[in-house]
Amino acid sequence: MENMHDIIIRPIISEKSMDQLADKKYTFEVALDANKIEIRKAVEQIFGVKVAKVTTSRVMGKIKRQGMRMGKRPDWKKATVKLTEDSKTIEFFEGLA
Repeated sequence: MENMHDIIIRPIISEKSMDQLADKKYTFEVALDANKIEIRKAVEQIFGVKVAKVTTSRVMGKIKRQGMRMGKRPDWKKATVKLTEDSKTIEFFEGLA
């Protein structure tokens, strides 16, 4: 992938992800084909922080119904990024907690 903003799609704002901010863990939706090395480089380059660890998980899309018709939401990938102790925090999340 050439553009770092194509790897990091959006931050995940949930109750669990907000609780993890104290431990310097940030959660993002990432591209399905992105690996941990690409995610680490993208977060370090976009936010100017040092990443200690990246964990990823695939989230399967829910089956949804509208009347008789069945459909499925798309699958997506979630990445939790842990920053090093001496790294600065990501300012984007500061006003949300």
